[in-house]
Amino acid sequence: MAIADTASTGIRQPRIWQRAPVLIGTLLVAGPLVVFVLWPLVAILMRSFSTPEGFGLENYASVLGTARFMRILTNSLDVTLVSTGIAVVLAYGFAYGVQRTLMPGKAVFRLLVLVPLFAPSLVQAQGLVLLFGRNGLINRTFGTSFDIYGYWGIVLAMVLYVLPYAFLILSTALAVADQRLYESARILGAGPWRIFRTITLPSSRYGLAAAIFVCFTLVITDFGNPMVIGANYNVLATEIYNQVIGQANFERGTVIGMVLLVPAAVAAIWEKYLSRKQFALISDQSKPLELRPNPLRDWSFAALCTAISLAILSVVAVVIYASFVHLWPYRMTFSLRHYNFDVQNGIQPLWNSIYISLMAAVIGVIVVTAASYVIEKLRSPVTRGLYFLSILPAAVPGMVLGLGYVLAFNNPSNPVYAIYGTLLIIALANVYYYHAQGFLIASTSMKQVSGSFDEASATLGGTRLQTLWKVTLPVIAPTLVGVAVFFFMRSMVTLSAVIFLITPQTQVAAVSVLLLEDRGATNQAAAFSVCIMATVVAVLLAVRGMLWLLGWKHVRLIR
Repeated sequence: MAIADTASTGIRQPRIWQRAPVLIGTLLVAGPLVVFVLWPLVAILMRSFSTPEGFGLENYASVLGTARFMRILTNSLDVTLVSTGIAVVLAYGFAYGVQRTLMPGKAVFRLLVLVPLFAPSLVQAQGLVLLFGRNGLINRTFGTSFDIYGYWGIVLAMVLYVLPYAFLILSTALAVADQRLYESARILGAGPWRIFRTITLPSSRYGLAAAIFVCFTLVITDFGNPMVIGANYNVLATEIYNQVIGQANFERGTVIGMVLLVPAAVAAIWEKYLSRKQFALISDQSKPLELRPNPLRDWSFAALCTAISLAILSVVAVVIYASFVHLWPYRMTFSLRHYNFDVQNGIQPLWNSIYISLMAAVIGVIVVTAASYVIEKLRSPVTRGLYFLSILPAAVPGMVLGLGYVLAFNNPSNPVYAIYGTLLIIALANVYYYHAQGFLIASTSMKQVSGSFDEASATLGGTRLQTLWKVTLPVIAPTLVGVAVFFFMRSMVTLSAVIFLITPQTQVAAVSVLLLEDRGATNQAAAFSVCIMATVVAVLLAVRGMLWLLGWKHVRLIR
């Protein structure tokens, strides 16, 4: 499409000027993706082959050929598969209860299952230790001897950690259905179980595939929960941390990082392959699903959702409780002394997290909006490659990306070194770690803006930039607010992507929780966790209030 002012003047400008916006937009989007996503991955790959004699496979041979590595790899896959399976089954039941039954309290259950999203990932392990640890509330109160550390502790913590992510996906998959299919099945004599097996389950299989991918990737790449509750049960994520931080062995760390990248990438490819086969379940002739009362079904799912919600709340509640007692578990009187933050750096890590999250929210919205606009509105021969770069971070574990930043940018001759060791580099790590999710949200909204607006603007003499500013951005503004909140929330609670980038001056609150737990300062760790959760909830409420005042009452802030 020709630039608008050429149409108004009647002068045909050279073709290169017509393509200038596409070229400039592509470079502005591709440049940061190459620098902050592709370059760190290349740096890890190169370092994994680096040996004192040059390049070779010695690092891989020394790591992959050991019995210890095979045991750790088996541990990781075992924990990941079991945790993913349990979480997806529970999340499917929870989502089914919310979307396909008439059980009471749906709105409350929908809120309760999302509580883990507001807290650092290791809060689940933190709460389980406070409940079932050697000095846990259950063991000391009832004289029991639960041993929560190790394999089952990690599995339980991971299930609680990824459950809300699976619920959000499966709830969306089960939200719509065609009433005609269910009526036909009932007329033909099909019972509830057969209807579920032949209609409901097949129609939600793509949501199941997406939920399995997300849970698998989150579990296999998380190291906060295994660090807190895993004891001597090592997994790949904790092994990377031990090699890099504990032994400063970057070569072995990069080899394990490359191994960790493989299952995450395979899961991403598998999910994308299945999603290509997805077809529309709702047409213009479809009828919305009408739910019929069924007391046995409704109260059964209410009982299931209640049990899951109580498990989630118990873990979070005990962390909050521990932050207000004098000395866990020996002096359980009420105290606010842990909120004095008389530890190293005091409360500064919390302020650092807030600053980083605000930067990530602003930068993230700009970056993903630009990417979605260029890919959806300025199509060119490189669009497919740009799309691949935009979603690539979805298959990259946070620890791998963070380690790549250390290897790629920790060099005074590197231009990016100017921001290395600052809050900005941590904010950028968060932005590009969650880039794929933010981009897909923005891109979906951008697709809904018809190209006729651009054509009408060009006819009236408007430039692409004017159309973007005056038409496109106002239309998708509610979505962009949701994207900003997404980046803020994830930056407040993330751990794996930043663990290698922090310094004593740039330490963040989630890392403080991990370090305090590691040294046995349970009460202080709980206080930091509570402050993180309170900050996230306060921001959500503030943004929700702002949206209500603007009349955007139906904007989704949690995706």
